[in-house]
Amino acid sequence: MIPSRSKKTVAKPKIAKDAPMRLNKYVAHCGICSRRMAADLVKNGHVSVNGKQEINPAYEVQPKDKISYLGKIIKPEENKVYILMNKPKNTITTLKDENDRMTVLSLLAGKVSERVYPVGRLDRNTTGLLLLTNDGELSQRLSHPSFRIKKIYHVGLDKPLTKNDFIRITEGIELEDGKVKVDGIEFVGEKRDEVGIEIHVGKNRIVRRIFEHLGYEVKKLDRVYYAGLTKKNIARGRFRHLTTQEVIMLRHFI
Repeated sequence: MIPSRSKKTVAKPKIAKDAPMRLNKYVAHCGICSRRMAADLVKNGHVSVNGKQEINPAYEVQPKDKISYLGKIIKPEENKVYILMNKPKNTITTLKDENDRMTVLSLLAGKVSERVYPVGRLDRNTTGLLLLTNDGELSQRLSHPSFRIKKIYHVGLDKPLTKNDFIRITEGIELEDGKVKVDGIEFVGEKRDEVGIEIHVGKNRIVRRIFEHLGYEVKKLDRVYYAGLTKKNIARGRFRHLTTQEVIMLRHFI
């Protein structure tokens, strides 16, 4: 399954070099989390400006302001890092886990000095491609629905997918939160209990929910393609830094 190369050109707004930066954007540039998550951190009172709690994500950071997160001064990351991981099973896609379970950041411990965070999430038992970065702008673009980022999953089912259900998925499945239509679906192999599915919808657990709605149990779910990137030559549980060409592709062509 090869995703379409045609892409809608989205004009990026021009920002003056000395333009004030909103607080949530500043926090994202510090490598704490994405801009959307940063807004929640601010609203929940985890960020301070000059020693005083600031709960307005739109606050414009001034040059002399000292920004703190959980009591620690933070500054924007100067060295941008882009890591592509082949996430293993039983690994949590969060910065930390209250139950002390393995997280994707645990796999980077001692190997990556910069503070990075995952772009989006994969379920604990979902494997495959996961991008981690401290580039808040890029993370925002990749996470925004308007950019329709392509993702391809290899799905293993508990039984063969019927022709009728194959057609239903192609035409669109009505779930509790609306209709979902995939961009493409095809069988993998002869048994027809494995399929490749291409989708851009970012709803939570969407691939599993599509098949569960039709009475199938998803035994394996592996993301094999994400935003023009594949997991070629990345073993399960391993990672690599993106090449300069890949970073340019993500920044300018998505």
